[in-house]
Amino acid sequence: MKNYLIRTILVAFLGLLSFSCNDEFLDKVPLDEISNSSFWNTENDLRVYNNSLYHLARLDENVPIFMGHRDAFNSHRYGIWHISGFSDNTAPRHPRHDLYQRVRAGKHFPPNGPFPYGYRGFNFLRAINVGMDNYGKAQIPDEVRNKYVGEARLMRGWFYADKISKFGSAQWVDRELSTDDEEILNGERDDRDFVMSKVLEDLNFATQSLPNDWGDGNAPGRINRWGALLIKSRVALFEGTWRKYHGLSGADQWLTEAANAALELMQDGPYSLYQTGDPTSDYNASHRMTDLTGNPEVLYWRRYERGIFTNHVQSYHRSYNGGATKSMVEDYLCTDGKPISLSPLYKGDAVYKDIFENRDPRLRQTVLHPDDQAIYRYGNHDFDRYTYPRVQGMAGGLRVYTGYHIIKVYEVGAAHASYNSSETPAITLRFGEALLNYAEAKCELGGGTISQEDLDMSINLLRDRVGMVHLEANPEMDPRYADDGISAVLAEIRRERRIELFMEGFRYDDLRRWKQGKKLEQKDYGMRWDEANRTAVDPDGNVTVQSGMVDGVEYLEIYKGTDYENPVFDESKHYLWPLPISALSQNPNLKQNPGW
Repeated sequence: MKNYLIRTILVAFLGLLSFSCNDEFLDKVPLDEISNSSFWNTENDLRVYNNSLYHLARLDENVPIFMGHRDAFNSHRYGIWHISGFSDNTAPRHPRHDLYQRVRAGKHFPPNGPFPYGYRGFNFLRAINVGMDNYGKAQIPDEVRNKYVGEARLMRGWFYADKISKFGSAQWVDRELSTDDEEILNGERDDRDFVMSKVLEDLNFATQSLPNDWGDGNAPGRINRWGALLIKSRVALFEGTWRKYHGLSGADQWLTEAANAALELMQDGPYSLYQTGDPTSDYNASHRMTDLTGNPEVLYWRRYERGIFTNHVQSYHRSYNGGATKSMVEDYLCTDGKPISLSPLYKGDAVYKDIFENRDPRLRQTVLHPDDQAIYRYGNHDFDRYTYPRVQGMAGGLRVYTGYHIIKVYEVGAAHASYNSSETPAITLRFGEALLNYAEAKCELGGGTISQEDLDMSINLLRDRVGMVHLEANPEMDPRYADDGISAVLAEIRRERRIELFMEGFRYDDLRRWKQGKKLEQKDYGMRWDEANRTAVDPDGNVTVQSGMVDGVEYLEIYKGTDYENPVFDESKHYLWPLPISALSQNPNLKQNPGW
């Protein structure tokens, strides 16, 4: 046996020696490996490669465009629901959400390494450009090839739009780099106009080349042309309003692109608002579905499936979101279409349940009414075991810091499931945003005016779903927005956006593009906390959240006694994020953003 093994090894070794002098053999690709030279032949090759781009984009903190939920433990801090913590919509206090609290309070500084959602994700850009350098090798019709080129260019344009929105300028790179590309690796950032012109080229190519339907049945699958139009309208609206309110040229061009892209989707696309005819629950129900296949409002979503890709976001979110803020709750209109500052229907907040009386039905579908605990089985307990609201420090049930419990996305099974077993989906793109983008862009282009026809085909469709009165073209100005320097109807369109898109990741960016960062200097408060409410909610005095006075009335003051008690917003620097020190160390020519 030993001799046999020796002979076998010798034969194999001699065989290798005979091949070692054969150049043709050396040039051959291993049969068990895929190489760049043997790939890029068929449509399936391009499809498989682009699948890897979607896979990279699942890391929300690295590539914050296809926002969803991170998986496993990381779903506690990264994802589309959590980024509301940057704004005045929610008030997270958990230590794991310190970044959100710090940025919201203006207490952040240039980090050593990149912030989550910040100056990172360039491996994703490189992967896109590798594809762009090779798609042309496939022996397939251009029409077929361009579907995948369009997919990649959509992602590249969207990626760069996000970088420009946060950092103001960036290096435009549209090919694979090597260590020899010193003029780029050590180069300066390209200016905003140049990069955004390239972004628009990418987005336009995508909207012209992607198919209307990939044939995936919205299961979900790939971004189609309608999704590209919504992304284009989102990017163009941000850029147009940023330019308008930050004193840059070209605002109307971008606003026109935003309006036209949204209108094409609205008029020609196959999507519509989800509704069953129940205005008291349809808005909420569309955000609590565990399977969004077939939902006519959803253009793109992220699916999770046990054994493949799961999350724990519901469990973390119910504990970490802090609750909706007083500012958020007070922005909901009364049922007569007037703000609480003007409507005779508003009953005030002295009695907790009165907050919901005669208000936009979306309030009760977003924040828990005490009588609705059994509907959602909120807290995963029987109705009579604990009463709500419950504030941090109290025992039992679910507690929040503000007293305003968020139920827009709450689903009891996932919220109390075992670790990392949840299949809670994430909505990335939905039709309702297109309606809001269109209305805002048209009103901006109209100099703060908009036709009733445009309102009826956009904002008022959202209101019809929940049984709210229509927005008229000439509403009365809410005194709380009188100093914003905009028309009354534009203020109402912005309010509608805040209400409709709550918990969907828009508010912080909206405040930045509108140049309304000073709103983040206002402290975050919660429910009224006078003696009557303390006695009714917390008779044992266990609540640990401190309180403060607002116009002579006591409310929960969420960050009192913390490092973030007195938020600041420095107009000279806080609209943009700082570049990380690590990036500047590698390339000083990038230069830090002003004020940082």
